[in-house]
Amino acid sequence: MEHNLNLYHIFHTVARCGNISAAASQLFISQPAISKSISRLEQNLGTVLFIRSSRGVSLTPEGELLFRQVDAAFASIRLGEEQLRRAGELGLGHLSVGVSTTLCRYVLLPYLRAFIHDNPHIRISVSCQPSYQTIRALESGDIDLGLIGEPSKTGKLQFYPLREIQDIFVTTRTYLENLKKRSKIEHTVPACSLFSWAALILLDKDNLTRQYVNQYLPRDMMENDRLIEVSTMDLLIEFAKIDMGIACVISDFVRDELENGKLIRLKSPVPIPKRKIGFACSKAAGESRSVKRFFQLIGLATHE
Repeated sequence: MEHNLNLYHIFHTVARCGNISAAASQLFISQPAISKSISRLEQNLGTVLFIRSSRGVSLTPEGELLFRQVDAAFASIRLGEEQLRRAGELGLGHLSVGVSTTLCRYVLLPYLRAFIHDNPHIRISVSCQPSYQTIRALESGDIDLGLIGEPSKTGKLQFYPLREIQDIFVTTRTYLENLKKRSKIEHTVPACSLFSWAALILLDKDNLTRQYVNQYLPRDMMENDRLIEVSTMDLLIEFAKIDMGIACVISDFVRDELENGKLIRLKSPVPIPKRKIGFACSKAAGESRSVKRFFQLIGLATHE
């Protein structure tokens, strides 16, 4: 096909010029080479394409039929080249990201704002979903990037750490006061006793954050009949703010509430180590222009 394409290019140029000499000058090849190429194409197709005369060449009816198709094909190629050129100049592209609602709000949005400002012609789609669904979408190739907590096993995905986060326990002063009245708990009672009396608000069991926290919390806390499970971190925070119980949240996401006193931090009954959040992608997605531009903006690199 590569050789045939060259023959069609010569045929197209001769047909437009109407003269082998002019076509030779335009293509920077000799007239005998053009005549040989036309003869070869006619032999391949089993038909005569040109009528030769002293004034030049003209297309036969068969040649006219072929020229219309070849002319349209080359026009499409030129259009494709032009679109690629414009895409490169404008930075056109598409970036699809999977992220939990909470990480989208507190972590992703500032990066997206800066990225859109610098790359206004890249189309962006965001799927807000639990992290385990984001991982599945990454593995199936449905999205380019996922902002998730570092998984225990990355499989074929590549994980690029962004920062560390800390899981903490928070509640309101009002809830603590009411809890102490009900349970007659004194200030000197250990924190573990406080948690045994309180309503504990956690993410649901499918959530990767919940699975991480479960590794460190005592079994009796998980079997608490006052356990409340919710689907998002935002709900955890809001439930804690309306005096529903003690919530296990990420410290960065309640910074304002801790500063203004709407929530207070409790000493954890067990130490929960910090963990990492970052972007995950497949090796193929990491090679895309849009992903590379995004990683460059946030200071990450897809290759060591």
